[in-house]
Amino acid sequence: MMGPSHALSGAAVWLTGSFVAELALDYHQHPVQLAVGAAMCAGGALLPDLDMSGRVTRNRGGATVAHTFGVVSLFVAECLEKFSLGVYNLTRTRRDPHLHNGHRTFTHTLPFNLLVGVGAFELCLRLGKPAVLALLFVTFAMALRGLFVSWSRRAGFVIVTISALAAAYWAFERLPAGRGYPVLGIALGVGGVVHLLGDMLTPHGCPVLWPIPTGRRMWRNIGLPDAVSVQVGGKVEVYGLRTLFIVMATLAGLAQVAPRLLERYDINLLS
Repeated sequence: MMGPSHALSGAAVWLTGSFVAELALDYHQHPVQLAVGAAMCAGGALLPDLDMSGRVTRNRGGATVAHTFGVVSLFVAECLEKFSLGVYNLTRTRRDPHLHNGHRTFTHTLPFNLLVGVGAFELCLRLGKPAVLALLFVTFAMALRGLFVSWSRRAGFVIVTISALAAAYWAFERLPAGRGYPVLGIALGVGGVVHLLGDMLTPHGCPVLWPIPTGRRMWRNIGLPDAVSVQVGGKVEVYGLRTLFIVMATLAGLAQVAPRLLERYDINLLS
């Protein structure tokens, strides 16, 4: 799927999952914490595509997330693409095809995304404020790039960077004390897994089971058959799936925030 679809799916899954957790586990979240988690999951749902680099010096090509910080993030994407290709070449069998780039290899596996989530969880838990602010800043910038594609392209990476920094500081100052920090790592990891599920809807798929061999291959892309798969950038994705994600996110978010707003302003709809 394309960047905006991945970002929307991350936000939708986090808000829907939070709603289910509230109903089933009585786990309530502050509205700011809920919004931060959704933004983190949206940004995390873009992260695996950071292995798709473009032309660094020209600031062209590459995935949506690779343009988050202009040539800086494009350079990071170039490095990650080469690293992913190196992991692929070191672990592939004779049955695995020869690749010229590392897109949809290492960063599109469960181990990578789980490690990202666990690593972010531990950083927030152990380092506190510096790690939380840095994580919020980077992930908010990715979420802005994915959720507001047209605006971010017009504004440029400088405005996106400033906006992400301001949003991160605002969110950090308003997060409930003692809550919501380690869960940022969970949101990031969940976003990455959601990205994998989205790519599995396409015919190309992704090597989600690596490093578990399937047959005689170590790297086997798992996706839907061509007859029922989602075409990347096609009408089903752009109009169908994105609409579904927006509806899911809106309904789940309102279901959690609206009762708190009514209670705060002492509004009784039955009176």
